Order: sequence, then structure tokens, then C-alpha cells
Amino acid sequence: MLTEATSMPTGPVFVTVVYFAVYYALLLHVMRTKRRLRSEYRDRGEEFDRYFSQDRRMLAADRCMLNMLEHMPPFVCLLWLHAVFVSSLGATVAGSAYVATRATYPFLLGPSVGTRLPSRLLVATYGGYGVVLYLAAALCVVACR
Repeated sequence: MLTEATSMPTGPVFVTVVYFAVYYALLLHVMRTKRRLRSEYRDRGEEFDRYFSQDRRMLAADRCMLNMLEHMPPFVCLLWLHAVFVSSLGATVAGSAYVATRATYPFLLGPSVGTRLPSRLLVATYGGYGVVLYLAAALCVVACR
């Protein structure tokens, strides 16, 4: 239980909630895409295989959701370790930037995946990597003091 001397780090709480809201929105997008494609394939008299289909729209939906998932454990851990041991404000700002980079990924990718990924995705990808690196580096600095 929190005492009067400590306070709830509301910024990191908000960042965490928004991050998971975006994650679940992308899961819903995958489900909607799968249902839509199954219906389209059925109308054409074809069978849609969710896992072995090379439909570019399904691949794009999967890629967006998996992009959110791939660094979820280190991001959430580092966000909260940073909030507790370094700065709640710093964790909030960095976490917000991370969530923004992940939330823009679907828009930068587009509705379907081609044979080559657009280079504009590097903004979201490297931006997210930079935030995770910052959170880890700041923790290392504090730990080495």
C-alpha cells in the first residue's frame, strides 16, 4: 500500500494502459481482417487458410500486431524500472514516444505487405529501439553510481 510519502506514478500507468489499448486494437484488427478475408475467399469459392495463406492484407495485419508484441516484455519492464529508479517523468515521456512509434507503424506500413517493406517503417522501428535503448542506458547509469 502506498503511504503519504509516496505517490502513484500516474504517467507510467497511463502509458501502460494506452500501450495495451493499442495492442488489443491491433489484435481486433487481425481478427477483423481474418473474418473479412474468409468471407471474400468463400464468396469466390476458394478456401482461406489463415496460417498458410500469402494474402498480403493478412500478412500486413499480422505484422502490425507482432510489431507491438515483439518488444513488449523489455519495454514494459524497462518503463517501470525507469519510473521507479530513475524518473517517473522521464519514463512517461520516453514511454509515450515508444507508444507513438508503435501506433504509427500500421499507418506507415499500409493495408498490405509487398515484396519489399517501405523504408518509412524505419522511423517507427528505430524510434522504438531508441526509446528502449534510452530506458536501459539510464538504468545502467543509475545502477553504476
